[in-house]
Amino acid sequence: MSEIIDNYSFDTAAKQAAARQFFGKVYGFMFFALIVSGAIAYQYGTTEFFLKYFITPTPQGGKLSILYYVVIFSPIGIALLFQTMINRLSFPLLFGLFSIYSILIGFAISSIFLRYSMGSIVTTFGVTAGTFGVMAIMGYVTKADLTKMGSILYMAFIGIFIASIVNFFLDSSGLGYLISILGVIVFTGLTAYHMQQLKKFAHDSEMSADDKNKMALLGGFTLYVLFINLFLSLLRLFGGRD
Repeated sequence: MSEIIDNYSFDTAAKQAAARQFFGKVYGFMFFALIVSGAIAYQYGTTEFFLKYFITPTPQGGKLSILYYVVIFSPIGIALLFQTMINRLSFPLLFGLFSIYSILIGFAISSIFLRYSMGSIVTTFGVTAGTFGVMAIMGYVTKADLTKMGSILYMAFIGIFIASIVNFFLDSSGLGYLISILGVIVFTGLTAYHMQQLKKFAHDSEMSADDKNKMALLGGFTLYVLFINLFLSLLRLFGGRD
């Protein structure tokens, strides 16, 4: 009997250690992308780079350049490629796509330093981190099945995504405000949902090491995207402008 208990305890400890290692990788990838995007956004958003390369002078003042459109829309293609080819591409290639994605996002969001005060950006980032952390913990510890909620939120996410593209060209403040409110709800909910899904992967002992590394990368990618979108939604709602 004692041998059975010892084996059970050893197996449980091994699974917990594997789960901690998995989540260590997930958050490692997420923080890597946040650092890359944040550094690039700050570097090029606080200099004349944005105005020089992303704005085309016109008699009326200026308009967004073709390069900026490439920068903000190309991540969509990379994200689709990353998620649809995750089982076919090698881990180094997937990590390369992930890195390129975070670099492009850094350039894309660099305009926040032209639109909002530094204090607002820092404060909103802190609020985002706190909110994200709470929802991540809730998603990890809850016993409720969040699958149905996740499906509903994903449909809402698609709606927000389409509406955001439309409003990019319409530039409606009212629609933008509504999108931001819905975005906060959807992105916080999806954070909890994805943490629950990642918990299942973390405790899957039958998954190969390579597949688990890929899932950790996908998890880091997903949480990074949710964090960035939650941050931008909160910034649009509460950010103070220069």
